[in-house]
Amino acid sequence: MTDSNASTNDAPIVSVRKVEKTFRRGGEEIRVLDALDLDVPKGEFLALMGPSGSGKTTLLNLIGGLDQPTGGSVVVAGEHIEDLSSRELADWRAENIGFVFQFYNLLPVLSAARNVELPLLLTSLSRAERKRHVAVALEAVGLSHRASHTPRTLSGGEQQRVGIARAIVTDPTLLLCDEPTGDLDRKSGDEILSLLQALNRDQGKTIIMVTHDPHASARAARTVHLEKGQLVSSVVAGAMA
Repeated sequence: MTDSNASTNDAPIVSVRKVEKTFRRGGEEIRVLDALDLDVPKGEFLALMGPSGSGKTTLLNLIGGLDQPTGGSVVVAGEHIEDLSSRELADWRAENIGFVFQFYNLLPVLSAARNVELPLLLTSLSRAERKRHVAVALEAVGLSHRASHTPRTLSGGEQQRVGIARAIVTDPTLLLCDEPTGDLDRKSGDEILSLLQALNRDQGKTIIMVTHDPHASARAARTVHLEKGQLVSSVVAGAMA
């Protein structure tokens, strides 16, 4: 419960309360999340870890409005997103969420710049304004010189940088990353993690990252562990477990 005397600036940007998520498989009901609570302060870099089936990607999808909880509430930047209609959710995601995926999800026939521009096509920005936003995003990930290149001419690490540029081009409230280094070698993965840290540190981006890799989670300010749909531990970087 939020202290009524606290400043609104102290309120978490993400507040998950008693969230449940169940799926039906045949006649069986499978509970993926079980009365889970989680707060994420604005500007935090948070890692979600847990074994396969623990519910970490499901939780990320609920926070990003890609799925709806079976029970409980998900509040992001003051919005109860479980109450939004499908159309309202789509508009809300476009304005508030940047997604980074393990396999990049770039369109192979488009240049890096055009891939980054895609989320802006849902906005009212003019073509010139979109071009400026794309240039800023590519500059932020160090790929201005590769703007005209298609994905097949880019390395895996460069493709993921394009994916991150696409995620930040709308200046979203939250950056949600699902195994962002899972398809990269260690060197490229380290470069992506350093980029995420820089976005968090220098631009104040709130980042939630699902990962199975302790090396990746060590870059986050805090790591929460899920098992069987419940939060079992929360460890701040540099603190004792």
